[in-house]
Amino acid sequence: MINYRRSTAVLVGLLATTALAGPAPARADEEPAPEPPRVELVLDVSGSMRAADIDGRSRISVAQQAFNEVVDALPAETQLGIRVLGATYRGKDKKVGCQDTQQIVPVGPVDRSAAKAAVATLRPTGFTPVGLALRAAAQDLGTGATTRRIVLITDGEDTCAPPDPCEVARELAAQGTSLVVDTLGLAPDEKVRRQLLCIAGATGGTYTAAQSAEELTGRIKQLVERAGDTHTRAPTVVGGANACDSAPLLAPGVYADREAFSEHRYYRVPIRPGQELRASVSMALDRPVSRDYGVLLRATAADGRELVRGADAGSGRADVLSAGLRWSASADDEDAEQTDESPAPVVEPTTVCLVVSNSFAPRTGTAATPGMPVELTIDVVAAAPAPDGPDLGRGWVLLALLTIAGLLTGLLAGLLTRWWVATWREN
Repeated sequence: MINYRRSTAVLVGLLATTALAGPAPARADEEPAPEPPRVELVLDVSGSMRAADIDGRSRISVAQQAFNEVVDALPAETQLGIRVLGATYRGKDKKVGCQDTQQIVPVGPVDRSAAKAAVATLRPTGFTPVGLALRAAAQDLGTGATTRRIVLITDGEDTCAPPDPCEVARELAAQGTSLVVDTLGLAPDEKVRRQLLCIAGATGGTYTAAQSAEELTGRIKQLVERAGDTHTRAPTVVGGANACDSAPLLAPGVYADREAFSEHRYYRVPIRPGQELRASVSMALDRPVSRDYGVLLRATAADGRELVRGADAGSGRADVLSAGLRWSASADDEDAEQTDESPAPVVEPTTVCLVVSNSFAPRTGTAATPGMPVELTIDVVAAAPAPDGPDLGRGWVLLALLTIAGLLTGLLAGLLTRWWVATWREN
């Protein structure tokens, strides 16, 4: 009979808990089957690549040598593709020339001989449709749960905008494509440098100026190898709300979102007594902002009361700002005392609102959309109990202890004083 009652109580408790908790929180995607790293090299073959200013050789010949060495050293598991721009159209019709981009090696296991032969036949020819080539390269790499990389090698600014390559990079990042674009500049031009920095910054990539054949080869190899090192599960895309009551309910995991300038975005996390919430947020500065800015992470109750304010978490990077916090839910000890035959207690979780805020202000001419990239990490663990202090009791017990301690202290002080006076007189 007792076992029957206990089973019934547990079942009732589980049903009640499910009813009170409401819909299950969103979870980060389950770990997918491993995918091989996917990289596409995008090479500028426009007319300016004929310039012979890298170690006395033309820019295209240096790039071809670098490609050959990279293909020879390619890790076996990496899937590589090659796309070119400005490689076929020799005319002067800009409308036609600005559509000139082709994939000469499809993304997949590489046939080294075929890849090197395709690159060897390239001759500098036409215009520089960088934005269009980036869009096409993203389609070449396809979709998946892990990060993919584009390595753009160019010596000049896009001559075909629109689409502006920097806007294309932001557009791809805003789509949650888990795409990183690394850029390599072959010409010491400030305008080109700014454009390549913008492309890389919008997607979390890097920019490098290559001034020699060795620098170019070494950097491409490094980026291709990095594709394997950083080939990790991509964050789950989620949309924060502008108020707590309409915010998405999240489970532990890693999430990606976008936040506009000076915006507050809300997310909800259920926390039960005896659990501790650990959360962090990182925001990438993918465009020029004013000098005074910051990121704030707060945990609040459903009614807006602030529970804890996050602390800045420096990463050493100037293009990413982070903050983190910890908060524990307290359990009621009296509620824990239950008899064997009483129904199991229904403990409703506390809904904690995470608020991500920023104080960014755009510089003149800076695009406000899409919002800046946000990565939110959430974990819920068992709360670490605070160390217990010595229990001195309460009321009359505490008063008695303090009285005894005072008497003993006075007695000891009197004995020490008497001994010192006696010693001083004898001397």
